[in-house]
Amino acid sequence: MTADYSEEVIHALRQLATDNNPAAASPNDDPASVHIRAGALFARLKALNRDANAAARAHKQITADARHDMDQTHLRLQNLLYEKRHLEREIEKCRQFASVYQDIQMYSVEQFIELSPPEAHSEDALSDEHQLMLNRLGFELVERQRLDRRVKELAQEKEELLKTSKSQAATTENVKVQIETLLKTASEIGKKVEELIPAATSTPQDTPVPG
Repeated sequence: MTADYSEEVIHALRQLATDNNPAAASPNDDPASVHIRAGALFARLKALNRDANAAARAHKQITADARHDMDQTHLRLQNLLYEKRHLEREIEKCRQFASVYQDIQMYSVEQFIELSPPEAHSEDALSDEHQLMLNRLGFELVERQRLDRRVKELAQEKEELLKTSKSQAATTENVKVQIETLLKTASEIGKKVEELIPAATSTPQDTPVPG
């Protein structure tokens, strides 16, 4: 609509210029009137030009905003695709991962059901193979920690018994030494006593009895 109106104004200016041609001028033409009409047409043309420039700027801004939104959407799409590929690679790694639990000795399912707490082998857990394996591994961890603590306790008890045994052995050795010392002393005393007995028995026989 603006373009059509601009064409009308331009056409009117051309018509005014043609009518104002000296070769085709009419005696009744008023130069002042022509000047006023031309000024009005130019003013309209400038206003149309300003409107056209404003509309162009508005459309450019709309286009820039739309391009920006499209770029942002494309960037988010690329990020999502990248994240998707990353997750797919991680899933594939998990599928190919050979866990150590496949090589360790575990309680059988029957033993697990018998020994584990009731919540660990509920119907929901037994019906879910993945959850059942997680519960079994958790139970294995708890059991191994318990057994490890027991081994440490037994090692501590063994250490205490060894200390007690060494102490008792040292005491026994000390008593043995004391007994041997006493026996040696007793033996020496016995020898001295044996030496004194003959002297004591011979003295009364050699001494004359007074009459």
